[in-house]
Amino acid sequence: MKKLFAVMTSAVLALSLVGCGSKTSDKGGSSSTESTVSNADKPLVWYNRQPSNSTTGELDKDALNFNKDTYYVGFDANQGAELQGKMVADYIAAHKDIIDRNGDGVIGYVLAIGDVGHNDSIARTRGVRKALGTAVEKDGTIDATPAGTNTDGSATVVKDGKVGDFKVRELASQEMKNSAGATWDAATAGNAIGTWSASFGDEIDLVISNNDGMGMSMFTAWAKDKKVATFGYDANSDAVAAIAEGYGGTISQHADVQAYLTLRVLRNALDGVDINTGIAKADEAGNVLEEGVDYVYNEEERSFYALNLAVTADNYKNFMDATKTFEPVSKEVKSDTKKVWLNIYNASDNFLSSTYQPLLEKYDDLLHLDVEYIGGDGQTESNITNRLGNPSQYDAYAINMVKTDNATSYTSLLK
Repeated sequence: MKKLFAVMTSAVLALSLVGCGSKTSDKGGSSSTESTVSNADKPLVWYNRQPSNSTTGELDKDALNFNKDTYYVGFDANQGAELQGKMVADYIAAHKDIIDRNGDGVIGYVLAIGDVGHNDSIARTRGVRKALGTAVEKDGTIDATPAGTNTDGSATVVKDGKVGDFKVRELASQEMKNSAGATWDAATAGNAIGTWSASFGDEIDLVISNNDGMGMSMFTAWAKDKKVATFGYDANSDAVAAIAEGYGGTISQHADVQAYLTLRVLRNALDGVDINTGIAKADEAGNVLEEGVDYVYNEEERSFYALNLAVTADNYKNFMDATKTFEPVSKEVKSDTKKVWLNIYNASDNFLSSTYQPLLEKYDDLLHLDVEYIGGDGQTESNITNRLGNPSQYDAYAINMVKTDNATSYTSLLK
């Protein structure tokens, strides 16, 4: 009987050890034992679209504090917006002898707005209006509402501004949303510039866009031929190359740093090391970023923000390859391979598909992360969440929402 009891005890002990789970692989290999960590406790990074109220911009603190290993990775939207606005104002001052196409003393611009409920889009609209003096305050902040058509200067959401000796007017602006509901839509922007140019063509002295996807659509459809400077945002490779052909400029949101941070934060959480490893302090391979130059971290918001850089005719050749990894953090790390579920809100988004994902695919190799990439339709969260049917098979998650309000559509699947 004692022998039987000993055998049974050993069996129970063995089963309990299996239930606890353990790492069985060596460094650099794949973890072969299933994790027993609950999905609600696994590392989660929100990226590109910060959980927030799309009307007020108030951050969703519940989503940002979903668990102890939850963070946001993006870029400093306000700093970038100010850079874009300054870039446009500087262009006007530097080209004062030729910029007023019809000689009426008014610099007219049209503005493509990406998404009226997106914090980054709101910031960029505000940044341009502030720099050009066309901003109107509402409830203590600059109104980012589309002006519609404003050729007579009668709109209430903007006013006539001034840069140097010129009066500046926002001739027209609208959200670029297509009939299916997708925002930041390049085709819609291309159609809009066709309508605007047909209605008040020689009054348009500048074309401004919340991103390069829409900006390039307007540039190729009309502005390039008319030699009207166009300004975008994202420093996509095609937009950077187009600066040589008259594209006025763009803003690099340091996508190489953002993509690295998106996966590095997950890697650190999975390894149980200091979250700043390979970020504020060098890892064993020597990867490190410079805080205050490459990025900033806001502890209260649990958010890493890459810092932006202006790309103009003076320096665009340094930004020709938007998918090149950032040299200070381009060394391979030694760690077990872990599986990550990562979605992109819209597979057709120019910046995310042509710049961000290629960078992620380079960094996932360097960080030993097996990433499953999911492309959404840009319209509904369900198009994405329906493909997270078995979250238990992943070790971590990186989420890019369609709408910033919809964090619970994802976290409810992990509880």
